[in-house]
Amino acid sequence: MAKDNFHRKIDYLRISVTDRCNLRCIYCMPEEGITLLNHDEILTYEEIIKISRAAVKAGLTRIRITGGEPLVRKDITELISEIAAIPGVRDLSLTTNGIYLENMAEELYSSGLRRINISLDTLNPERYLKITRGGDLNRVLKGIDRAIEVGFNPVKINTVAIKGVVEDELERFKELVYVKPVHVRFIEKMDITNSDSQGFYSCKEIMERFSKTTEIEETEGPVGAGPARYIKLKRAKGTIGFIGLYSEHFCDSCNRLRLTADGKLRTCLFAGEEFDLKTFIRNGASQEEIVDFIEKALKKKPENFKEALKSKGERTMRQIGG
Repeated sequence: MAKDNFHRKIDYLRISVTDRCNLRCIYCMPEEGITLLNHDEILTYEEIIKISRAAVKAGLTRIRITGGEPLVRKDITELISEIAAIPGVRDLSLTTNGIYLENMAEELYSSGLRRINISLDTLNPERYLKITRGGDLNRVLKGIDRAIEVGFNPVKINTVAIKGVVEDELERFKELVYVKPVHVRFIEKMDITNSDSQGFYSCKEIMERFSKTTEIEETEGPVGAGPARYIKLKRAKGTIGFIGLYSEHFCDSCNRLRLTADGKLRTCLFAGEEFDLKTFIRNGASQEEIVDFIEKALKKKPENFKEALKSKGERTMRQIGG
């Protein structure tokens, strides 16, 4: 079991496999876009597998595949199969925007994936088109249904709480958990680079709105609940969760590291400090040396939000990884 200098158990690694995406969400990508990585700057699948094996040896037994949009990377199911087969991996999951999910769900499940998170901020087709700068909501909804059909459990819906959007969407999302076995989680809008502080809507405000119109009670979340707080509604098939990144900092229980698509290991989403694992590997590091690299890096995880912000960087969420 890996522990940092503040006695937190670190067992979760989020691996971004690409900085590319088939959507251009307004809160994730600047309107002018970003400079994409060159092919040789991105970790190869062999390098990702080598890092995954080392991470498990270091005590990180839970792995999530992210992007950009991970399903745009060629042969992604081959990578998932390889990671799923690593001895000691006890939980493997993936976050996607769902655009390709209908066609890929069965192959993903067959590769060993069992849990999936789908990013979906609105159930209004026109609004979805605007937020994503061109996305088709119907494709995502079909992907959710297909994921449920092939056996993914749990299926989680990640909804960024954007002020001016979420207020009149609550009833739609509430209806979704009544009719489908999905777990909707409202996530406070993140401002990684101090470039966009508008549109913030706290989880506390959302929960208060729910409590005014619906009888609710707190409940345990599904497998891999992480930092979310969950409520259940009577006769609902799913649950509703809240991740208060800003209003309810959960630094004292944070258990994760992040690996960017270009091979930088990050100990905190909000801290800018990165550790260049890719260069270390390409210079010939052995498996044992990679394990040691990871163990030393996690010891530098900041204690709290205030400490993290002292080294805040300029990377966008797309560049860091979901």
